Amino acid sequence: MVSVTRAVFGDLPLGAGTVEKFQLQSDQLRVDIISWGCTITALEVKDRQGRASDVVLGFDELEGYLQKQPYFGAVVGRVANRIAKGTFTLDGKEYKLAVNNGPNSLHGGVKGFDKVLWTPRVLSNGVEFSRVSPDGEEGYPGELKVWVTYTLDGGELVVNYRAQASQTTPVNLTNHSYFNLAGQGSPNIYDHEVTIEADAFLPVDEVLIPTGEIASVQGTAFDLRKPVELGKHLQEFHVNGFDHNFCLKGSKEKRFCARVHHAGSGRVLEVYTTQPGVQFYTGNFLDGTLKGKSGAVYPKHSGFCLETQSWPDAVNQPHFPPVLLRAPLAA
Repeated sequence: MVSVTRAVFGDLPLGAGTVEKFQLQSDQLRVDIISWGCTITALEVKDRQGRASDVVLGFDELEGYLQKQPYFGAVVGRVANRIAKGTFTLDGKEYKLAVNNGPNSLHGGVKGFDKVLWTPRVLSNGVEFSRVSPDGEEGYPGELKVWVTYTLDGGELVVNYRAQASQTTPVNLTNHSYFNLAGQGSPNIYDHEVTIEADAFLPVDEVLIPTGEIASVQGTAFDLRKPVELGKHLQEFHVNGFDHNFCLKGSKEKRFCARVHHAGSGRVLEVYTTQPGVQFYTGNFLDGTLKGKSGAVYPKHSGFCLETQSWPDAVNQPHFPPVLLRAPLAA
């Protein structure tokens, strides 16, 4: 059985609306999601002793999510990840997007899907959020109707994305939760064991745009097909962290892509997806300046993300799996 409760989380400034919080609870998990950015603000799960801890980074109050912060728990779009130089060409027309990450456009632009109020609808085992992204929003063509559904089943949280376009537009939606299976506020993720079932990854240039090469993980730091303890692995390969797309076998059916095990608590996170990629990010840009839940600070490498999605900059790289969503044919 899953219980769903709703409550006010806070009011947006200047009378711009009320943000609600939806709490989904099963016998194994409790997850809190707010209507601002479809953001997961808490995910409580028990350790092997039966003690529950919140394993996602974030804030206690709405104000935290309204400040400049690294997309904690939010749904990002229209296009997650980076688009090189904030431009792409579609049907012979060039589109210019906001450049908000060095020379590139990141996570939908200046005011992406993470910075808007969504319309909620309570379900028996979860909540559905919807919104209409108007034609031209953040430079993207066409009106886009979007639905994001969170449902809970025992120890499984399912996130489902649906979108409908009025004209051809790139779409790549993901959830940007940062996890620490020792409990949010724990100093780092070095004692987490990570497995990613991917034979290939995308090398990136100095501004984190894929070079176009699809490289084998064999013999590299990116070979995570067998479990590695993250801290030791980063040291062994002299890498500063991960912020890379791992290439999956995209499929119509959900399939296993990643597992993270925290030996200390016994907690395990497994990720299944239909998407062709997963961005593994180890919180390299966290710097301890943000005050999180219960006064926690989040230094570098204190959380990790596994963002299932299409490949970065796919709209500019024709040999990558396609990200264009076309308008439905008129009946």
